[in-house]
Amino acid sequence: MKKIYLDYAATTPVDPLVLKAMLPYFKEKFGNPGSLHSYGQEAIAAVDDSREKIARSIGAEFREIIFTGSATEVNNLALRGIVEGFNNTYNLTPRIIVSSIEHESILETCRDMERDGVEIIYLPVDKFGVVNLKKLEESLNERTILVSIMYANNEIGAIQPIAEISKIINEFKKEKKNPSPKPSQPSKHGPSLLIPRSGTPTVARRGQASESLDERSGLREGIFFSGYPLFHTDAVQAFQFLNCNVNDLGVDLMTLSAHKIYGPKGIGALYTSNLKPNTYNLKPIITGGGQEFGFRSGTENVALIAGFAKAMELANKNRQKESKRIFKLANYFWKELKKIYPKVKLNGPTNNKKLPNILNIQFPSQNADDLLMKLDLSGIAASSGSACSSRAMRPSYVLKATGLSDKSIKNSLRFSFGKFTAKSEIDLTLKILVKIFKS
Repeated sequence: MKKIYLDYAATTPVDPLVLKAMLPYFKEKFGNPGSLHSYGQEAIAAVDDSREKIARSIGAEFREIIFTGSATEVNNLALRGIVEGFNNTYNLTPRIIVSSIEHESILETCRDMERDGVEIIYLPVDKFGVVNLKKLEESLNERTILVSIMYANNEIGAIQPIAEISKIINEFKKEKKNPSPKPSQPSKHGPSLLIPRSGTPTVARRGQASESLDERSGLREGIFFSGYPLFHTDAVQAFQFLNCNVNDLGVDLMTLSAHKIYGPKGIGALYTSNLKPNTYNLKPIITGGGQEFGFRSGTENVALIAGFAKAMELANKNRQKESKRIFKLANYFWKELKKIYPKVKLNGPTNNKKLPNILNIQFPSQNADDLLMKLDLSGIAASSGSACSSRAMRPSYVLKATGLSDKSIKNSLRFSFGKFTAKSEIDLTLKILVKIFKS
């Protein structure tokens, strides 16, 4: 039985060229990058070369790339690290703004931080999975330290207007750095909500005497001169298809992952926009030997880092060509599927505001789990949602956020295509679906 993989949004096979780049560092070049001898020098040279390549591929600087053990760890570092840095500097309740369809590594981290007193604002999305920018603008206040909005969604492929969001945040920063509006001319972002943990309306650094808001003119000399709110985007799904130049996007932090772009599992990277460890703006969440410029301690995994860099290089090189090819394949599959099962509906965006490789499809009168099992028994791998939550057998919170009913969600499957998907595989999948529908 021929096996067909149509779950590229969950993970991708390692590209042969990526594997070739990794192999020497498992055996011949196995040195610890922290060692001073020739083995260590060889290893650190590979790490530095890879860091430089990845930085260049997103328009960043060498020291702005931090390697971690996964994209989940990156997201935790971005959120927890910013909050810890803020808490070590200011005695205020921080606010973080995220979308309601972020990856679970963002949402679960936010829920955990809520229990520790952090205020989290969950932005709604429309039926296409796009965030409400008016709600974002209304949610920004003086205590907002971070906005985290994913670039492209892993379940429905919805693309967020990251550069536009960046402009909104920067306009907010400019407005707050300018002289305060007169009492009769309130800020369009609403009244100040500066509530320290003490319950008294003051602004203070930890360990220092509090000063009244009148004495400090709000936070003119505090938070806003420190660059808050920062802007983070999870670009894990986006990188192989979209422009991820950080200068074009206007982000302060960005999450990247190797295994979604034909690289190895177990390696992620955070773009940090010249933030410094152990300061007000970002604290490490893993401490030890001070690797990764102090942001993430632990011996660097040289082989995976080398593979990551090669995967990024190939994705950049093939982005335009592969995007067009995969779009054609997905479009062909969708058109042919409608012929054999006319009742199908597409969840999420239906235009160019979605990734080309993801189709989240409703099959009315079909149970998604049953359909998924029948496809698997026929050698076809698809998905009923995010790989990070599908084993929990919970209805998709992403589809729920777009307004779908539980019934529609239970009828929905995700097909995602990649660089090794061939038209012949699409045709065979369609034939198998015809048999399943007739059975």
